[in-house]
Amino acid sequence: MKILIMGAGGVGAYYGARLQQAGEEVVFCARGENLRALRESGLEVISPKGDFKLVVTATGRPADLAPYDLILFCVKSYDTETVGRSLAGQLAPGGTILTVQNGVENEAILADIFGPQAVMGGNARVGAELVAPGQLLHLTGGLIEFGESDGRVGDRTRALAELFKRAGIYGRLSDSMRTERWKKLMWNASFNTVSALTRRRVGEILEDAEGLAMVRNLMGEIVAVARAEGADVTLDFAESEIARSLAELSQVRPSTLQDLERGKRLEYDALSGAVMRAARRHGIEVPVIETVNALLKLVDDRTNANTNGSAPASN
Repeated sequence: MKILIMGAGGVGAYYGARLQQAGEEVVFCARGENLRALRESGLEVISPKGDFKLVVTATGRPADLAPYDLILFCVKSYDTETVGRSLAGQLAPGGTILTVQNGVENEAILADIFGPQAVMGGNARVGAELVAPGQLLHLTGGLIEFGESDGRVGDRTRALAELFKRAGIYGRLSDSMRTERWKKLMWNASFNTVSALTRRRVGEILEDAEGLAMVRNLMGEIVAVARAEGADVTLDFAESEIARSLAELSQVRPSTLQDLERGKRLEYDALSGAVMRAARRHGIEVPVIETVNALLKLVDDRTNANTNGSAPASN
């Protein structure tokens, strides 16, 4: 299978590396110093599962190597429409574009570009970070849960499941991606936002009484909105995610914090912003989410004022 990793940041680089290790033909789309490093020196992965280095195919122009049987779409959510339109016509007949981005709104945008039959939703369950151009630090996790928007299981979902199993990145084939996407958004809209505002790792937030209370308040509001959207998300699940995060993810630096430290645009609108938009559709008040969103907007505005704009960013 010919696979394009659209956005070779921490998430995309990790999954692309594992897919290439499994013998698939993988093309990494990157930019700037990361693109140059990938071309000249390959991709180095530092992982608790074993360090390794790969010679990779990297490009800044994916059209030159199209078509692709699978596009693993890993760019920041604010770039979804622009990057998606730049890839129009690059899927092979019957090909799939699988979004493993943050948020719950990207599938609809991609469906408008590629057609709903080509788009599949997924969650990236991996803690990984590009610590230098061409150098990836894998901290935890590494699986993908995915499925069709209507819950059906057919030939292409089974084929992707087999592919991901061979690559060691298969998490779960879900028949309710709406629920799974909202569960992931609940985590991201709580931990990514608070981590960026406080510059703290996940464990540092949860070990502080006020930090823990803030996460609980955010998750409570998100659960209410998710349920109104038809997702099966509960407060008990939120508590289990807090416990799991403290036990397994305490050293994780969420991607929004990584972006802030690098002076990059923040992805808050796909997180807290998406919750606010859904809350308004159902007349639900979310004052804690609104406060966090307003603060992140102020931080992001200052960050953008200190840069000259940016190219599409990787997740």
